[in-house]
Amino acid sequence: MADYMDELFKDIKEKKGQKSDAQQKKAAEKKETPARNAPEANIGGGSLFSQIKSSEPAMPKPEAATKAPEKQAKESTANSNADGQGTIAQTRQAQPESKQQTQTTSAESAAKQQAPEAPIQKPAPQKKAEEPRPQLVEKEIVKEKIEVESYGEVKIYRVPGEPLLYYYTRLISPTSSERSIINTIREVATRLITVAPYKIHDPEQRRNVYFQKILEIISNSPELNIPLSKHKQYAESVVREMVGYGIIDQLIKDDQLEEIMVNGPKNPIFVFHRKHGMMLTNLEFENDSDVQDLINKIARQIGRRVDISSPLLDARMPDGSRVNATIPPASVEGSTLTIRKFREEPYSIIDLILNGTLNTEASAFLWMCAEGIGARPANILISGGTGSGKTTLLNILASFIPESERVISIEDTAELNLPLRHWIRMEARPPGIEGTGELTMDILTKNALRMRPDRIIVGEIRHDEAFTLFTAFNTGHDGSLGTVHANSAQETLVRVTSPPMNVPKVMLSGLNFIIILHRLHDKRLGTIRRVIEIAEVTGVLEDNAKTIVVYKRDAEDDTLKRTGAPISYLKLLEDMTGITKSQLAEEIIRRSDFLAGLVKQRAHRMKDVSEKVKEYLYAKEGS
Repeated sequence: MADYMDELFKDIKEKKGQKSDAQQKKAAEKKETPARNAPEANIGGGSLFSQIKSSEPAMPKPEAATKAPEKQAKESTANSNADGQGTIAQTRQAQPESKQQTQTTSAESAAKQQAPEAPIQKPAPQKKAEEPRPQLVEKEIVKEKIEVESYGEVKIYRVPGEPLLYYYTRLISPTSSERSIINTIREVATRLITVAPYKIHDPEQRRNVYFQKILEIISNSPELNIPLSKHKQYAESVVREMVGYGIIDQLIKDDQLEEIMVNGPKNPIFVFHRKHGMMLTNLEFENDSDVQDLINKIARQIGRRVDISSPLLDARMPDGSRVNATIPPASVEGSTLTIRKFREEPYSIIDLILNGTLNTEASAFLWMCAEGIGARPANILISGGTGSGKTTLLNILASFIPESERVISIEDTAELNLPLRHWIRMEARPPGIEGTGELTMDILTKNALRMRPDRIIVGEIRHDEAFTLFTAFNTGHDGSLGTVHANSAQETLVRVTSPPMNVPKVMLSGLNFIIILHRLHDKRLGTIRRVIEIAEVTGVLEDNAKTIVVYKRDAEDDTLKRTGAPISYLKLLEDMTGITKSQLAEEIIRRSDFLAGLVKQRAHRMKDVSEKVKEYLYAKEGS
């Protein structure tokens, strides 16, 4: 295989540039003069590409203590440049033949010192071999650091005087020379490995297959001159490039991270941690082309294209994560990438109780509202700022929908993950290159009304789809859900009745509850998410919607408490089912106790909680 590797590297080199006839003639005339001190590829030094590309002549090593005659040195340099197309092995084999070729006579030395040097034309400056670049974060945290937490290959540090924590991973950004070696191995591996990566569905199995094959290529490629101790490190880097996401691959795999933010080249990558909030990392991209390569790779996976004519990307990755990318001219300082990670195991209502987002009583009340006691579920909007947990709570409330009901969800970028059998997901689509084929949220919401839905869920209300959703609220599609960007109940109503949503105020009576979520920072707990209030829309009076807060957060003890205000929705259920309000209040208490029992058991997985909820309802029907 080593011989075959030599041919592959030679082939790569020849495709990167061909010698001119003059170069070949000159090389033939000086065939007798050996190349001197040919450089070797190494991890911290010269780039392998500089040895196999004719457009980048090899850098000679520093002169030895005994120097060859000036004429021979010039001829050797010229010969080395002309023969730059030779293989790595051939270059390395060219060594000085005898000491006579590397020594000067004392007379020649004296003459050289006495005679003034004739002016010579300096050759074009050659690119200096780049030393390993110090990592920004490593340099800063070495001075003084306090470890806050560690797990796996991640360490989280606090540095006095720095407002952000540091997310440190053992994977550091490769230098330019290391990047060249990685790219070369990758190019060879692309030719040798015939297994299509995405035909292996299991990600871990896919990585293992590629890792073993790439490790074999490195082991059988002495041309690379990689120390044995570094073989696995380089193999891991190439695997990340080929079937992963490069230097952010480990960030993608860390389930403790919510978002990954790349602000262009030569800038530290930022992450948002579920517990510690915004943090700096010790990773960064060397140049903008590397960022664009990753963006293009993601775009190809989802059948999209990013270029100067279409410099924006907002889509869903194969694993469900949401990605937003920009390239120049849209982003002035370089390409950017923002990934909101998809949580493989969705949060359950028990997770929110354990996290303090809700308490058991408020959770039981919302469970009753979403389910509707088999009679009349409530129409609910969830409001809050970016990253406050709106989609998470929407997913949890939708999980209480009985399996007998047909659910249709419409999202700009699909993020919901429901444990329902009768669920249809619909996703908006931007127009194509020709400007046709657009599927807006409003088009999909109108189409959903023709699909005999029991429930309609709109992931994020922004434009005309608000009018269509409120039409559903008022035409018998009870129990529909949606999210809005707003910070209070009144602000929510103002937003939906103002452009571009333009919902007529008279239609607001179809909405039952508005849940307000905020993302807060606690000195002890870090970043927390809390339901601030649950407000009921009690009607529309003189063209204004009337709301009343039924649950409100007490900031002093960080709990969500009943305000004691009467709840009109319970009266509505009483009228429809014959169950009195006192009996409904007792049912809320029973459900609260049931959830408290699950909290004690730490039964928090969505699938397990859904099964327990079904068992509770079946037992209640049988009693």
